[in-house]
Amino acid sequence: MTDLQRAWLGVISADHTQRAVEGGFIQLNHGKRYGVARLRQGDGFVIYSPTEHYREKRPLRAFTALGVVVDEAPYQAEPMSMGERGIVQPWRRRIEFLPVHRADVHEVELELTRRPNWGYQLRRGLVPLEPDDFEALREAMSIP
Repeated sequence: MTDLQRAWLGVISADHTQRAVEGGFIQLNHGKRYGVARLRQGDGFVIYSPTEHYREKRPLRAFTALGVVVDEAPYQAEPMSMGERGIVQPWRRRIEFLPVHRADVHEVELELTRRPNWGYQLRRGLVPLEPDDFEALREAMSIP
């Protein structure tokens, strides 16, 4: 990961992050293709979880997973229920997740969080992340 040229931050609740880590994949924006299609093999990928559970209001505000995109293109998973959204066939990317622990958003000094109103851009579900921020998070979240 030392020659990382691009990195991304995906916004996913911590409970959904756990499922992604266990399955070695990510899906964004309820399985839509456009977000995961922006990723390239070798890109760094960090997950920020605003809450512990999807649709929960109590904030978590932590980085909860970190890895590298390992496939060459998005793929469609098997159809699944998305509750009120019905049955969807989500688009995903394979991620090699590293063993990490959570890091509170205030524990790590990042270029991303220095910007005014930095949290507003997270509403998109996927934002570019400076490679230096990825490396800072990798160092802060690594399990010794």
